[in-house]
Amino acid sequence: MTAWDAEYDFVVVGSGGGGMTAALTAAAAGLDVLVVEKGAMYGGSTGISGGGIWIPNNPALRAAGHDDSRASIRRYLDLLTEGRVDSKRLDAYVDHGPAAMELLERSKWLRFFWVKGYADYHPELDGGRPLGRSVEAKPFDTRHLGEDERHQRPNTMKGPLGLWVTAKDYHDLAMVKRTWRGRWASVIAAWRVSSNVVRRRHMATGGRALVARLRMALKDAGVPLWLRSPMTELVVEDGRVTGIVAEHDGGQKRIRARHGVLLATGGFEHRADLRKRYLPEAAWDDYSGGARENVGDGIEAGLGVGAATDLMDDAWWMPSVRHPSGAVVPLVSERSIPRSVIVSAEGTRFTNESAPYVTFVHAQLEGGHVPAWFVMDAKARARYPFAQILPGAPIPEPYYAAGIAHRAETLAGLAEKIGVPADTLAETVQRFNGFARAGVDGDFGRGESAYDRYYGDPTLPNPCLDVIEKGPYYAFRIEVGDLGTKGGLVCDENSRVLRDDGSAIDGLYATGNTTAAVMGNEYAGPGATIGPSIVFGYLAAQHAARSA
Repeated sequence: MTAWDAEYDFVVVGSGGGGMTAALTAAAAGLDVLVVEKGAMYGGSTGISGGGIWIPNNPALRAAGHDDSRASIRRYLDLLTEGRVDSKRLDAYVDHGPAAMELLERSKWLRFFWVKGYADYHPELDGGRPLGRSVEAKPFDTRHLGEDERHQRPNTMKGPLGLWVTAKDYHDLAMVKRTWRGRWASVIAAWRVSSNVVRRRHMATGGRALVARLRMALKDAGVPLWLRSPMTELVVEDGRVTGIVAEHDGGQKRIRARHGVLLATGGFEHRADLRKRYLPEAAWDDYSGGARENVGDGIEAGLGVGAATDLMDDAWWMPSVRHPSGAVVPLVSERSIPRSVIVSAEGTRFTNESAPYVTFVHAQLEGGHVPAWFVMDAKARARYPFAQILPGAPIPEPYYAAGIAHRAETLAGLAEKIGVPADTLAETVQRFNGFARAGVDGDFGRGESAYDRYYGDPTLPNPCLDVIEKGPYYAFRIEVGDLGTKGGLVCDENSRVLRDDGSAIDGLYATGNTTAAVMGNEYAGPGATIGPSIVFGYLAAQHAARSA
């Protein structure tokens, strides 16, 4: 028999939203729980994300009067996933999601609000919602974390001088040069900066606020969290996973898990050989915004004990710009900027630029449009933020020096700099301008979806369309980025890891990007990565508690 250095009822590997939720659920059921985290900081990809949570009929939505029928939710997910996902998994997600959020809200620390108007990503589908179903954790002063504050993973949502913005705030601030609501948002932002200075608060929003709140709940529940403790092995006895081996405090620790191990270790986005083995060739280069520790540890551990995998060739794609420092800047709102188009190396448009980011990159990959070029005119640059560059602010010189950005007084001059046919680019812009004047994109329907319009300019008849006509003109190179990989271990409705023959591996559970996505190849709405991770972490812990 195995000699153990420590014993717990339930061991969670990974400290993102799904792992922390599973730990809270198990603790609430009376289990003795341990969370082990590979990195020096906790939070995983959840901590560096926008922090949206897409779980229909959750308490924050119901409190706002946004009740859904189960039939409409399932119809939407059926159309979205196109038969790629086990119906029992979809049923479990829809039926148990509200209970997972209710459990979280039992903690005094976990509070959420509806991001009203942030549409589902395909609201035109039957069951889709133009007002959206996404919720976000309320802003949080991380001073409450005490010593744990310095171990929390940072993200990019904190502005200068401690400025903090929610997803709703960013939506309004993006129109600071165009609407009174945007101008008022800038006044609020200035007040927040001065308030933070006076009150010495450390405000967090988005994924960082969510993780901080989860960490406080874990502390209240007495759940230990080991940092710098990578799992190196799953322990299997008589065909059942009974524990893990992890590095901790300078040595190997054998940790027993009496009622199960949950893998919540993210995807394989930062593992070069796995990207080349599974992802399309155009996505081999790593422009991922996932946590740096995500190199497929949990997926490979599952494969080592006979697990099945699915969706390994897909990712939570995100068109991105490479920052000269090497960082990746995702393009979410920018693609709805009027007076702009995205073109291929041939100088032509190839899809609706404002489409949901996974949809956009799928079209980019299918057409082989790598790289693509974001082309805008001077008015667009003056009016709207782009890749964390404020409206009207000069593009930093390193962007030009690295060949990421180009500027020219004419479209022909810009075409020469980015290597596309000048006459084709001119024809593309001329055709687009005709659509802009008519207010209807006759080629790709840009601006027809409520999702497209969310980040558009509300002062225009079609918020996503306006003529490109004023020089100088700018172009940014668009890379195939991602928020993490989509493929992983196949699981059942209780989040038990399955073999190729459909049988469950006793004692082994998984959630988040370690699993094959319950969204299939698509994306339901803002937070449709974190939402399923939370729900299936909850279901895994519930199943382990029942087995106890």
